[in-house]
Amino acid sequence: MVEAVAVLAVALLVAGIVGTLIPLVPGGLLSLSGLYLYWWHTGFTEPGPIALGVLTALGLLTLLAEFFGGSAAAKAGGASWRTTGAAALVGIVLMIVTGPLGLLVGLFGTVFALEYVRNGELERSARSALYATVGILASTAVQFLLALSILLGFAVAVVVL
Repeated sequence: MVEAVAVLAVALLVAGIVGTLIPLVPGGLLSLSGLYLYWWHTGFTEPGPIALGVLTALGLLTLLAEFFGGSAAAKAGGASWRTTGAAALVGIVLMIVTGPLGLLVGLFGTVFALEYVRNGELERSARSALYATVGILASTAVQFLLALSILLGFAVAVVVL
């Protein structure tokens, strides 16, 4: 018989994958919650210490990608930290009002406008805005793959091993 706590743990792991695709939903945190709920439920025996360590590291990488992926990409494109912070705030507000497209448009537009005001160079501002926007999308893809890896690794560690 499958126990409710185990089902909840797996549901959290699946929600972690889905959460990586939905802005402002902490997919990595949901994955780690499911992993540690199951570990606690088994009396700290499953998954074993090596699997738990590897899966935890993947979860932490997911969180890093979630929190810093877009900012790192914007910075790599030449945007200032001030521009990156402002773009994140505008993107979040627009995402709440208009959805994910608002996040992308707000991010691109804010980075472009603020970088153009800062440096007066059209091409450089466009490059920074493009880096920031592509960085958000790439960060989402990385988060998704990491959360999926956590679920698959969990399944291998608990079911197969």
